[in-house]
Amino acid sequence: MTNPIADPGHGHSPAAWTGVIIMLAGFTIGTLAFCLAEFSPFWVALIWVGAAIIPIGALVGWLLSRAGYGVKGPKYSPKAH
Repeated sequence: MTNPIADPGHGHSPAAWTGVIIMLAGFTIGTLAFCLAEFSPFWVALIWVGAAIIPIGALVGWLLSRAGYGVKGPKYSPKAH
């Protein structure tokens, strides 16, 4: 017995996935730089680069959602299950 999903839920959209992937990259860069910061001052600056990427990811997700790629956007169609 299969039930079609009328509402795919929060976060199942290209806008959400893109924003989360960008923010994960920022966290990964910042964490790696934090762990290696004792070896070089270059890594300390890279911590701030990672921290700056995180709000950029949130902004990109929001902009894509406003452009129609969000869950209820006209450019998004959920996959059939």
